[in-house]
Amino acid sequence: MTATLTPPPRIVIGTYALDQHEVAALMVARVLRDAGADVIYLGRFNMPEHFVDAAIQEDADIIGVSCHSWEYLELTDKLLELSSQLDRRVSVVLGGSVITTSDAEGLLERGVTAVLGPGAPKEEVVAAVWKAAELAREQSIENG
Repeated sequence: MTATLTPPPRIVIGTYALDQHEVAALMVARVLRDAGADVIYLGRFNMPEHFVDAAIQEDADIIGVSCHSWEYLELTDKLLELSSQLDRRVSVVLGGSVITTSDAEGLLERGVTAVLGPGAPKEEVVAAVWKAAELAREQSIENG
């Protein structure tokens, strides 16, 4: 699975604003690096503008956000708004312990590419990221 995308996915990963729970983000970053992805770790306390700026600067396919506090709903709407203004597609992937099933459904309807819950197996995380990168690249080519 991981060898089929060339170059490998480029993803910026971090946590939102006041969320200081970064262990999961660090674990996901390691899993993705081990699978062959290029991972740029932004750390804690990022606003949507920081994620988008980093995605532009790093030429990322994906913005990955680890969500373990409740501000993710409002901030994700802002992140989607900002990323929609880019001249190319950047997929948004969220994961975290506080994301409810109904919130996940709403986030997917609003444009988040994938939502991963707590305890998602490594294989599911890697597959979701590779698929998000493929989608971003396909839509960038179609719009380019």
